Amino acid sequence: MSANANYKLIKKIKDDRFDEDKLHQYRLLVQLGVRDFQVAVVAESDKRLLFFEDYILSDLNSYTELLALIKNLFEAHPVLQAGFWKEVKVSIKNNKFVHVPTHLVELSASTDYLKFNAAIDETEATLSCQNLNIQSTTIFAVQNELADWLKGIYKNTKLTFFHQSTALIEGVLAYSKKVNSNTLYIYVDRFKLHILSVKNGQLIYYNQFVIKQFAEYVKYIMLVMKGLDMDQATSEIILWGYIGKSSPHYLEFIKYIRNVNFGSRPTHLGFGYLFDELQEHHFFDLYSLDLLSA
Repeated sequence: MSANANYKLIKKIKDDRFDEDKLHQYRLLVQLGVRDFQVAVVAESDKRLLFFEDYILSDLNSYTELLALIKNLFEAHPVLQAGFWKEVKVSIKNNKFVHVPTHLVELSASTDYLKFNAAIDETEATLSCQNLNIQSTTIFAVQNELADWLKGIYKNTKLTFFHQSTALIEGVLAYSKKVNSNTLYIYVDRFKLHILSVKNGQLIYYNQFVIKQFAEYVKYIMLVMKGLDMDQATSEIILWGYIGKSSPHYLEFIKYIRNVNFGSRPTHLGFGYLFDELQEHHFFDLYSLDLLSA
């Protein structure tokens, strides 16, 4: 591993009710990208978030370096290597995925579906997960070594792999029940932009965009709005992610789009007062992971 390869804990919150002797009553949520990593713990009894961490990972040169870094993080962590959680859900953040209507899916051909959207090689496994509410199956790639290593750690509990896009879709589907149908949902990720549209409980549009220049944020949003025949003056945009009212992203959005608001947390989870430190529109993808089931 590179001498400069490391991780930095950005934020940690531990509820007073968190008890390391009760891990068997908790769900562990893990979200892994190539540049960041989040952890959350949910109590099964009352769906309360008890523990949260957000890490930034250094810029790495290979998946071998990423795996070595994650192993180091796990080894130094007080609870991540525990094998007796009630359930473990792992969300993979990458651009190697495809969504297919479930009634059309032949899982034996998963790799063929995935090749429409991404190049994969022999070091990667092809996995799948579902959005049951819209009968959609997400097929995605994950490094074999990473998947096998996590399976080894959590061999004595229920472990399920999901894709970040699946969690975002499920979270937005739930959120859309309380807003009007002429709404565009945006998740500003680190280095990426996710855009979704839902009408009458059905997913109309989802895509993620890699952002290389600041101007691309608005460009992609405007392109999607035009494609969906949405009006800049009347359509609402709901924002989540790494963005605030004073951030350049937000200030640029409101130059072009009149009705921009921040989204809130998923309502299925409870949060103690310590989580007031986190803005409500942050980490929507991680929280929404808890809505998914195998």
